[in-house]
Amino acid sequence: MIVLDTHVLVWWVSGIEKLSLSAKKAIAKHQAVERSILVSSITAWEIAMLVEKGRLTLNMDVDTWLLEVGKIPSVKFVPVDNVIGVKSTSLPGAFHKDPADRMIVALARQGSYPLITADEKILTYKHVKTIW
Repeated sequence: MIVLDTHVLVWWVSGIEKLSLSAKKAIAKHQAVERSILVSSITAWEIAMLVEKGRLTLNMDVDTWLLEVGKIPSVKFVPVDNVIGVKSTSLPGAFHKDPADRMIVALARQGSYPLITADEKILTYKHVKTIW
């Protein structure tokens, strides 16, 4: 299993050529396995916020886009439950305050899953395994 950061999900699904070779390989490997690409539900919130603020444009409305992503057999949206919510507030070491990043990292840490991200703040955080 792998976890995708918000920008990685958008780039992958939209076919935007920003993914690293390592990210592409990891995603391709997990595409063959049903429900093995995990996406935190906070990502849906983050995408909707970016669209609302005009910082992200999708080729359809957000609800439809998320429904279509949810139809990809390898993708599983994981709800932010109480455990993830609480763990996101007590990450070890120094980590920045962005709540979405904290919840995505907490999800990856909970299952010891690699997190695919290009976010430098996450890539330098030694308490989560990353792929980029």
